[in-house]
Formats: sequence, structure tokens, C-alpha cells
Amino acid sequence: MSQAPGAQPNLPSVYHERQRLELCAVHALNNVLQQQLFSQEAADEICKRPLSQLALPQVLGLILNLPSPMSLGLLSLPVRRRHWVALRQVDGIYYNLDSKLRAPEVLGDEDGVRAFLAAALAQGLCEVLLVVTKEVEEKGCWLQTD
Repeated sequence: MSQAPGAQPNLPSVYHERQRLELCAVHALNNVLQQQLFSQEAADEICKRPLSQLALPQVLGLILNLPSPMSLGLLSLPVRRRHWVALRQVDGIYYNLDSKLRAPEVLGDEDGVRAFLAAALAQGLCEVLLVVTKEVEEKGCWLQTD
């Protein structure tokens, strides 16, 4: 028995969400889990909740991917690019180590870095990567359990 050109023989049913708007993280989660478990609202809520639960002393640093305006001299262009920014604690003080700054910007204590993160997340289209040691990652102790 022959198959039509391009037909695939008895492949398993694979769940696959296609890109819609800018929800690629939601689609990636659902595709990995092979079912629609996450909505944009659920993913947004998860992103907001770990912010207060982050065990910052366990985190070596944070890397944020933020929208970054483009300008030509004094003229601001209607184009948005992405920019990576590092946050790190040094001797008990958190700093914004954005490479576009002339010098590190003091964020202060844990409250200061949490306020900075909350403001960045409120802008939308922000991604946050945690930098932790292998031990912290394996134990999962970068989140407070209480």
C-alpha cells in the first residue's frame, strides 16, 4: 500500500502550539508539557510570585533582558531593541551593572533590588535569568519555601 507524497507513517500525536502574539514562553511550556496547562495570565502570575520568594542571598546575580529604546542623537526612534543587564551584590550592596551606564548604579539592599526587578517586570517584555551555583540549583534553594 503506498502513501501520498509527504504523508508520514503512523507518527504519535504530538501536542504543538504555534506562536501567537509574543507568548513564546507560554507556548514553549505547554509544548514541553504536551498539553495546554499555562495561559498568559497564569505565566504572568508565576513570574510575579517568585519575585517575593527569591532567596536573594543564594543568588550570585541576575541577568535581565529588557526593552531598550533607540535614539539618534537627541531624536528618539520608534524602534525597540533588547538589552541585557546584570545585577549583582558586592559586599552586601546590590548594583545595576548595566554596560550602558558610566558606572555601577547602587540599588541598595534586598528591598532595593526587589523594587528594581518589580519596576522592570512591570514594563512588560522583561526576562530574568538567575545565576546560581550548581549546588544551589540542585537543591532548588534559590526560592524561599515559607
